[in-house]
Amino acid sequence: MSIELRHSRVGVGDCTLHVVEAGDPRGRPYVFLHGWPESWRTWKEVMALAGRDSRAIAIDLPGVGESTATAGGGGKRALAETVHELIQALGLTDVTLVGHDAGGMVAYAFLRRYPQIARVVIMNTVIPGVEPWNEVIRNPHIWHFGLHNVPTLPETLVRGHQADYFAYFYDVLSVDPSKITAESRAAHAAAYGSDASLTAGFDLYRAFAQDARDNAVASAAVHTPVLYLRGGSEGGDIATYAAGFRAAGVEDLTTALVPDAGHFAQEEAPAEVWRLIHGFATGQSSPDGE
Repeated sequence: MSIELRHSRVGVGDCTLHVVEAGDPRGRPYVFLHGWPESWRTWKEVMALAGRDSRAIAIDLPGVGESTATAGGGGKRALAETVHELIQALGLTDVTLVGHDAGGMVAYAFLRRYPQIARVVIMNTVIPGVEPWNEVIRNPHIWHFGLHNVPTLPETLVRGHQADYFAYFYDVLSVDPSKITAESRAAHAAAYGSDASLTAGFDLYRAFAQDARDNAVASAAVHTPVLYLRGGSEGGDIATYAAGFRAAGVEDLTTALVPDAGHFAQEEAPAEVWRLIHGFATGQSSPDGE
């Protein structure tokens, strides 16, 4: 799908963010945050759809790709502050903040720190400190959480093998691995091509314990509309995740499954992901229930 992309560098706080935009600069803004092992490129097909009548904005998270690192490392509260500063720098209002995987953790931290955000979409992730967090971290199939938390070791093992290592996750966690295209895989591997960017990616995991503590103390009721999405084939009972959000104080919650998608739903089923996000943001349609 053809799309005109506008690349820029925006200085916020102690870092410079690589910002990619598509669509009408005057349209309703959507800000997209990627997870690991991804870059802004994971949103390209969704942005092509969003750009028809909206302003789609994706970034490389600090330290990844063409964004410089921030002193806050992988802590989600600090990353949320950086995203907030970007939204202010761009003069955005009525923002729909969309986060996938670790980006979803950042979106949740943003929701807690800046509840005046218009609406938030969290995709394909568990939130540190919010159930079923304890169940997930005990799951032996989620082995990489532990490995990535070890200082320096994952960098040593993965350096020079980014493409092969990342491919394992794309292949195991998606319904149809071919949907994660060769172009996308190459872009993501390149985004973690330096030692510093590898560390920035693994630091997202090393911050989980602090993220859980931060989320535990930010448990007041929040009224911001939240949409939680999971790939229909990802596993895990979405009702359990919904119960965790509500117990943590998220009062206006909608959930939906993305059919024929696993963990990387935005690349596996971009049209359905955009339909759900756009309908949620505009009130034109309602996602399926839990």
